[in-house]
Amino acid sequence: MVQQAFENNLVNLQSTLIRKLAPYRWDPLGFCEKVFPWGSGELINSAGPRPWQRQMLADIGTHLANPATRHRPTLNAISSGHGIGKSALVGMLTLWAMCQPDCKAVITANTEVQLRTKTWPELAKWYRLALHRHWYNFGATSITARDPKHERTWRCDMVPWSETNTEAFAGLHNQGNRILLVFDEASSINDLVWEVAEGALTDERTEIIWLCLGNPTLSTGRFRECFGRLRHRWHTLQVDSRTVEGTNKAQLDQWIEDYGEDSDFVRVRVRGEFPRSGSSQLIPSDLVAGARRTKAEGFERLPIIMACDVARFGDDQTVIGMRQGRKYLILGKYRGLDTVQVAERLIAFHDNHSPDAIVVDGDGLGAGVVDQLQHRGYSKGLFEFHGGERPRDFNMYFNRRSEVWGLMRDWFHNGSVEIPDDPELEADLTGPEYGFSSKNQIQFERKEDMKRRGLASPDLGDCLSMTFAVDIAYRSQRTSQLVYQFPSPNAWMGY
Repeated sequence: MVQQAFENNLVNLQSTLIRKLAPYRWDPLGFCEKVFPWGSGELINSAGPRPWQRQMLADIGTHLANPATRHRPTLNAISSGHGIGKSALVGMLTLWAMCQPDCKAVITANTEVQLRTKTWPELAKWYRLALHRHWYNFGATSITARDPKHERTWRCDMVPWSETNTEAFAGLHNQGNRILLVFDEASSINDLVWEVAEGALTDERTEIIWLCLGNPTLSTGRFRECFGRLRHRWHTLQVDSRTVEGTNKAQLDQWIEDYGEDSDFVRVRVRGEFPRSGSSQLIPSDLVAGARRTKAEGFERLPIIMACDVARFGDDQTVIGMRQGRKYLILGKYRGLDTVQVAERLIAFHDNHSPDAIVVDGDGLGAGVVDQLQHRGYSKGLFEFHGGERPRDFNMYFNRRSEVWGLMRDWFHNGSVEIPDDPELEADLTGPEYGFSSKNQIQFERKEDMKRRGLASPDLGDCLSMTFAVDIAYRSQRTSQLVYQFPSPNAWMGY
């Protein structure tokens, strides 16, 4: 009797919840206001979705509530700065969409790391908070209906995209039911994936919601076209981070001060506007990958330039490298060394390789390394590098660090260069982004801002870049007189 009463109570509670949520089938905003515990627990400081989130949820609801538009795909694109709550919208919208029996949802992002470390954990948070969470099983890569009869047909899957493996998007059909397709950080998702995903928009009498959102990092591609030539088909929203409650206004103001209001960095990361340049990646991935496999030749008589990027923070590393023309070597990677120990390593490498110049990052702790080398009698050919200094080509570059990375990019484009077969170095060289300042100068991304994007400080890349900070004239014999020139055309190019 007691067990039967308990089961009856569960049935009654379930029926009550179904009746409670049924009116929100085509009302995602009303649903989100109802099923999440606003004003308490994790949402203690939130009275409900943010205004821009409310606008998007309401617009999707308006489209679905109208029988004339319900079975036409609703295409929605959001371009924004940092910290506005894009992943939170993905979580709320997904939990609403899943209320429809046998709904199929697929969520992808620009990288698998983004999916696993940001998008999916945020979805897990909103699942935890949802009133109806007991309807589903939440797994590492999927959410499925708890009812075993529906676990294959009523589900949401996390699917990393691949231009060579698009079957997960080609097969996203669910005729007569509901489809939710989410592209997180959509600007960097390959156009081929977009094209294949459009095949899911052809099912008749099906509720189809496609949400694409992210920072507008590229000025070309399908995400850009949502706001350009295809804007008549998409419902678009551009959100400036400064207008959203809860964003770090002090950090946004610092970016504006450091980069400039009209710089590409601020346009993308704060204002949610597309950059002027065609690509934000400074050094193409294919050039770096090719250099890992190349064996350079004809560099043996060129000057040897050693460089040292000194760690500034606990999670950074000190890197010592050496470049001779088209060939670059990493001599050492270190963590936890003080300035005296770093100087000792440099002296040992100097005595072994007899470099023609040593370039040391003089900012922060690096100044102490320079002092140690000078005190030990190694001041000849020693150069102190400061990334924030005025560049030699002020019309082209924003500062000295932007300039040496630009010179390094030219070195890769020249071809036939050799770097160590080191995936960490490749990640450092291809991870940083760039834009243009208000004066149309190339402006390189700071280490601190890379870390906020979830990337490591590009210490190995910075070390290689500093070998382009000094120009040394070509000489026919390694024993002949060395001449330093500023600048010296072609000397650093290795030909």
